[in-house]
Parts: sequence; structure tokens; C-alpha cells
Amino acid sequence: MDSEIKRNIILDHYQNPRNKGLTGDNDYLKINMNNESCIDEVNLELKVENNIIKDIKFDGEACAICTSSSSIMTDTLIGKTLDEAKNIIQNFLNMLDEKPYDKNILEEAVVYDDIHRQPNRKKCALLSWWGLEKLLNQIEAQN
Repeated sequence: MDSEIKRNIILDHYQNPRNKGLTGDNDYLKINMNNESCIDEVNLELKVENNIIKDIKFDGEACAICTSSSSIMTDTLIGKTLDEAKNIIQNFLNMLDEKPYDKNILEEAVVYDDIHRQPNRKKCALLSWWGLEKLLNQIEAQN
């Protein structure tokens, strides 16, 4: 993907984040994630019904990379089954760790395919994805 297109996607998700704003609904699983090396602190809410991600909300104080990555993550994973979501998350983690991954399932998340060149920004891109992975692991442990 062209670097200008990547930049535009990231900027769009930063300026107009999707699924931002918490519901406060007790039907959602919740987690707080923070990055000790910068200002990023994100609260996530996840609603799952019948093994399908029905909704993901996020809010908090975060940089452009963290905010845009959170927005892209929600867009990518809402409507997916838990297994599909886990597979997408693993591929995203692999991409950021420069391991083999399937770019076709990452949708817009592929815009971070060269973030490894800026190691200090990697955590920013990963924070919400790690949080969602923890929530999915909680669900799996309960079943």
C-alpha cells in the first residue's frame, strides 16, 4: 500500500475515530490499558453474543497512532466470530513483529506494516489490540 494512502487512513481514523465513546453498559466486558512509556491510556468495552463480536467501544487519552489503531481495530473486528478475531489479532501481532502474516485478513490494519521501523511507536499501535486479546482470553477461560 502506498505510503500516502496509509497516512490518509491513519489520519482519518485519528480525526474521526470509529466506535469511540464508552457505553457504561454492564453487558460489556471492560479493560483499561496504558502504555507506561507515553500518554496512551485506553479503556475498552467489548460485547459478544453467540460467539460473535457485536460491539467494541474505546475511549481515553492517546496519541494519533494509538487512537487510529484502536479505531481501525474496532472497524476490523466488529461482526467477526471470536475465532476470526483471534486469528486477525495474531496476524496483526505477527505483522508488527516482522513475522509471516496474512495481509488479506487485516483490512485497514495493514497500514501499520512498517511500524517496526519506529520501535517506540509499536506499543502505541498494539495497546488496544493487546487489551482486546486479554478480553477474548477471559471469554475463552470462562467457556
